Amino acid sequence: MKNNTIIEVMPQGFCGGVMKAIQIARQVRTDHPNEKITILGNLVHNRYVKLALEHLRIETIERPGLTRLELLDQIDSGIVIFTAHGVHPDVYAKAEAKGLTVFDASCRFVVQTQKIVQKKLDEGAVVFYIGKNHHPEAESIYTLSERVFLIEKEEDIPVLNKETSVFVTNQTTMSTLDIDHLFKAIEKKYPDAEFNNEVCGATRVRQEAVLALKDKQIDVLLVVGDPTSNNTEQLAAIGRMAGIPAVVKAETVNDLKDCDWNEKRIAITSGASTPKYLTSQIIDYVKTGRTAPFSIEDVIS
Repeated sequence: MKNNTIIEVMPQGFCGGVMKAIQIARQVRTDHPNEKITILGNLVHNRYVKLALEHLRIETIERPGLTRLELLDQIDSGIVIFTAHGVHPDVYAKAEAKGLTVFDASCRFVVQTQKIVQKKLDEGAVVFYIGKNHHPEAESIYTLSERVFLIEKEEDIPVLNKETSVFVTNQTTMSTLDIDHLFKAIEKKYPDAEFNNEVCGATRVRQEAVLALKDKQIDVLLVVGDPTSNNTEQLAAIGRMAGIPAVVKAETVNDLKDCDWNEKRIAITSGASTPKYLTSQIIDYVKTGRTAPFSIEDVIS
């Protein structure tokens, strides 16, 4: 790779909620050096964070298709850590009934959304929740009540009595553009609905920074992050909306071995659950073409 212009799209590194979750997991291990520690689902959506936690003898239990409540059946003793995505109240109750010691790493913004939704349900409203089916954050909310309707696209908007009190909110890591689109579609059908946009600040500022690259003559947008992360996918989608000719997603330097970029303007962004360590390695590689030694301990240090 030669003569490329590199634009580091800020901010980079973990958001506050992810940083807190990792700090909690590390502290639990420090305080309980010999205890069995299990995380109920991926602490955050990054495979290398999971591997780094395994290095600390912290196991992750994750099975596609199973809810957090069902996953809990696989933990019979020791300490359980709830992830940054939040959990349904029934998960708390079940963990306590099993005699597990619980540490909660839920992001405060997710907890805030849960409290708002529960309040509206208690007031008798129907809730339209914009999010991803089976995503753990969304699951913790759309399973609260039969009066919570999951909305992924316009066709999911239910037909209800026009007199129904409707409250609309969303998953914190959704695309701001998609949220705006669905809010307008819902408002058209339910003009008296109450709207509450819960896209978190860390997600919003990253998306806005990518959208601002429009008309900046960027040749390549490189999105660093785990392919299972909603943050990663939304940043890539917004890059395409911004008209950037090539959008590439990469977890590590190894995903770029077949790329031969020369004299390109390359913008590099990353999701809020992407370790700065991995992003820095990719930036160095794109600048120099050289690969630095990899250390799993440094991923969450």
